[in-house]
Amino acid sequence: MPGRVEGKVAFVTGAARGQGRSHALRLAQEGADIIAVDLTGQIDTVPYAMSTPADLDETVRQVEALDRRIVATQADVRDFDALKGALDAGVAQLGKLDIVSANAGIFSFGTLDELTEEQWSDMLAVNLTGVWHTVKAAIPHLKANGGGSMILTSSTAGLLAIPNIGHYVAAKHGVVGVMKTAALELAPFNIRVNSVHPTSVNTDMIQNSATYELFAPDLTPEQRTKEALAPRFQTLNVLPIPWVEPVDISNAVLWLASDESRYVTGLEVRVDAGQLLK
Repeated sequence: MPGRVEGKVAFVTGAARGQGRSHALRLAQEGADIIAVDLTGQIDTVPYAMSTPADLDETVRQVEALDRRIVATQADVRDFDALKGALDAGVAQLGKLDIVSANAGIFSFGTLDELTEEQWSDMLAVNLTGVWHTVKAAIPHLKANGGGSMILTSSTAGLLAIPNIGHYVAAKHGVVGVMKTAALELAPFNIRVNSVHPTSVNTDMIQNSATYELFAPDLTPEQRTKEALAPRFQTLNVLPIPWVEPVDISNAVLWLASDESRYVTGLEVRVDAGQLLK
């Protein structure tokens, strides 16, 4: 039986690990070839270790193990020319573009009066401008292809306010605005645009000492284990789980990328364990 995105080509940003790698693998499992980009480096205002070139190499290895083609490039979504160059090169090798997963993102903390100028500007540059850059770079290829599907990664923080991450909330709300505008502008070209809104996801973005300190300032560093923090994360959700797995988001991305959702556009897809019901 053919895969659900058999013969399609998908562009995934932030593909070195976490949700991005999961999206690339899930799409490849269902028949897509992959154009992957990632910064594979550190941003000073991000309080956890970001991805490395070895992480991107591992994504390549896992996609190729599925007998799919992948073109992977180190590129920063903040740099439009570099991002466009990586995408153009990938399309030149793989022949077309059908699917876009604008997934790359960062996380940091601070109340609005505590945030530094650098924290604010880095967050907006990666999590909002980076998404716009991805959309902008992809549009000519999707138009040339006669249509396609874009999936922009927002967050539950794109639909509600959460203290201590106002810059993240602002960026993720902005992604919804980009999504809705793109859905309107691109509908005549048979290009669908939707957003996904995860609750906490079991990746390095939350499983790190800085996030644990935010959630458990009353515990010592030694006490801040993943097991100890799970009940605190669970209070965010309605379903009795602390976080979802990357593949849970990837399955939503896959559906939005596939022809199963061929008339779905402008939709905010929540994979939030009921968080937004609170």
